[in-house]
Amino acid sequence: MCRVPAFVKRLFLIAVCVLGACKDPVDQAAKKRIFSPEDPPQAVAAASQKLPPEEAADSVTISRRILGMGAAETTERIGPHTYTASITWEWSTGGKNVRLKESRELLSGPGGMSGDFIARMTNTNEQGLEVMRVGGKVYARSTYGKDGAGKLRERRRDRGMAERIREEASGALRDFDQIFGGRLKLNAQGTSSLEGRTAWKYAVTLADVLPETGAKLPPLATPKNGQDETTRRRQLFYDSRQPRSLQGEVYVDAATSVVLKARLDGRVGVKTKDTDSELHLVIESAVTGVGKAPLIEAPQDFLADEDKPDGIAAALLRMGIDRKTSDAGVPGSGGPGEPDDDAE
Repeated sequence: MCRVPAFVKRLFLIAVCVLGACKDPVDQAAKKRIFSPEDPPQAVAAASQKLPPEEAADSVTISRRILGMGAAETTERIGPHTYTASITWEWSTGGKNVRLKESRELLSGPGGMSGDFIARMTNTNEQGLEVMRVGGKVYARSTYGKDGAGKLRERRRDRGMAERIREEASGALRDFDQIFGGRLKLNAQGTSSLEGRTAWKYAVTLADVLPETGAKLPPLATPKNGQDETTRRRQLFYDSRQPRSLQGEVYVDAATSVVLKARLDGRVGVKTKDTDSELHLVIESAVTGVGKAPLIEAPQDFLADEDKPDGIAAALLRMGIDRKTSDAGVPGSGGPGEPDDDAE
């Protein structure tokens, strides 16, 4: 009788164990996750969801999704387009009125959420910002800034700034809804036509207070020296705001569930033991040029990206004291080979 060597037995046992492990359900599930295709970006996945616009009046879930739709998802759904919005803020308190007008514009090119775009925001306080992404490169400038006579500056270390500005530039309706605590109620008014597209028309009124969900955010962390005045006022408005009136209309594209046009007029009050104030907010927004790629070209004359200048050197330079050597990528008058006066 032939005797089987011990090492052959061990190899046989290892093979049996390996084959048995391959059939283990846990291992099979792990392999499926590891080798499965990568999930699409959130905006792409959201754009594939069906949002029946004709049900927006009866479903809070659908109306919240439509009113809160972001720029990336909108572009995935409707393609190239131009978005414009004007916002009027009027704050009344103690017999005094403060008025501010704001304009927002977003030019979205082809390519979906990864395509080119230009986002602009300005207001009557001479504050403004322009951000553009062309061919994956990002450029930005302050509209009223003096830096480089208003030239765009390349932003190689974007860190998501372009995406945030794109969402903000197209988010007038979403901001309005948040200020009013999600209490925009849509009332169906049939269909209409905008730029050759069928749209569902909704009259907007003030809904009842939303029920408590039971989930509460933890209390805000308070600085050791207390909140600054600006933060304190913003927090007071957020905690004490009470919507008083709301009216307007919203047109929702029948094919894509994108809001094509909106006009809203509402008032929010803030009443405390010290004051009784009111914010009058009016917005008008429109999506035009659907399917038509706007002209978006990279700037030919722009400022190169640069490191953030160190504060001490910048302060000394303003006083006429120039650095002697190159430091942090900023050359001095003496060049990199000249030692500093304090060097030993």
